[in-house]
Amino acid sequence: MRLLASLRLGGLSAAMALMALPFAASAQPSADVVGAIRARGALICGVTPATVGFATPGSDGQFRGIDADYCRAIAAAMLGDAGKARITPTTTQQRFTLLQSGEIDLLSRVTTWTLSREAALGLAFAAVNVHDGQGFLVKAASGVKSAKELDGASICMQPGSTTELNASDWFRTQGMTMTPVLIEDIEEARKAFFSGRCDAFSTDATSLAALRYNQGANADQYVVLPEVISKEPLGVAVRKGDWRFFDIVRWTHFALLTAEELGLTAENIDAQANSPNPDVQRFMGKTGDLGKMLGLERDWAVRVVKAVGNYGEIWDRNLAPLGIQRGLNNLWNKGGVHYAPPMR
Repeated sequence: MRLLASLRLGGLSAAMALMALPFAASAQPSADVVGAIRARGALICGVTPATVGFATPGSDGQFRGIDADYCRAIAAAMLGDAGKARITPTTTQQRFTLLQSGEIDLLSRVTTWTLSREAALGLAFAAVNVHDGQGFLVKAASGVKSAKELDGASICMQPGSTTELNASDWFRTQGMTMTPVLIEDIEEARKAFFSGRCDAFSTDATSLAALRYNQGANADQYVVLPEVISKEPLGVAVRKGDWRFFDIVRWTHFALLTAEELGLTAENIDAQANSPNPDVQRFMGKTGDLGKMLGLERDWAVRVVKAVGNYGEIWDRNLAPLGIQRGLNNLWNKGGVHYAPPMR
C-alpha cells in the first residue's frame, strides 16, 4: 500500500492507480481472528478520525457514530461487552494496510464496497451499514444550484478513496473538466474548502450533510447540490481467511435489522423474554441454536441490542439529528433496501 500511495497515473492518485492494477497483492489469510480477539479480550476496530454521525470523538474521548456503534455491537456479540471494542481512528490512506496487516480486526469507516477492494486487497465486506452516494457541497454565495454548473471548477477531495475516480468519471461523462485538490487529512481538506482554496467539496452525501450541519448558525451559507453521482454502499470489512469471524460480523448487522423489524429495542428487549412470537424466541436464544452455530452465546443478539439498540435506534441517535433522511436505509417493508435473511 505504501507503493500504491506513491503511484500517479496521468495525475491520478493512489485510489485510481489501484483500479488499474487488477492483480494487486492480496492480504494473507489469518488462521483464527476470532481466537486472537478472544485471547486479547478486545476487538480492534478502525474508524474515521472525525466524521460527524459516523465516528467522532466526544469530550470524554469516546467515539460516537454509526460506525463506532457497529464496532460496539460486534464486540457485544463476540465478547459480551460493548466496552471491549477498541476503537482506533485510521486515515483514508492507512485503513486498508492496517486491516491487511492485522493491526486492526475490522474496518467500519465510511468505506465503499467495490470489486477491486474485495478481489485485489484480500478483504471481504460483511455488511452494508449505510447506502450512500457521492455529492458536492458549495458555498451558497457562489450561486451554483447544480453540479452541472461546476465545469472548470476546483474540487477539494481526499486521495486514496473512490471519490476522485467517481468525480473524474462523472465530469468526463458530462463533457466537463475539473481540477482536483487532493488533501489526505480530512480536516485539512474541509478547511481548504471553507477557506476558498477550491470551489466545491466532494465526498459521500451523508458526510456532506453532516459537515453542513456542523457549521451551526452558518449552515445556510452552504448548499449540498442535488446530484448524486455514484453508488456508495458503505460497508464493514474484514480480512479474508477466518469465515467464522465474517459470519459473526455479517449476522450482527442482520440482528440489528431484524430487531428493528420485530420491534425489539434496547429499552424493551428484556420484557420480550416470554413473547409468544417464534421469531422473537429464536432471536432471544430461548429456542434453537443460532448462537451455537456462530460460536457465540445463546443470548448474543440480545447483548447486541442492549448495547446499541436496533438499526433504527442507531440511525436516530447518530444520523437523524443531522437532517439525513433514511431513504434507501429504511427497512424493506418501509420502502428501503435493508433486508435481513431469516434468523432461523
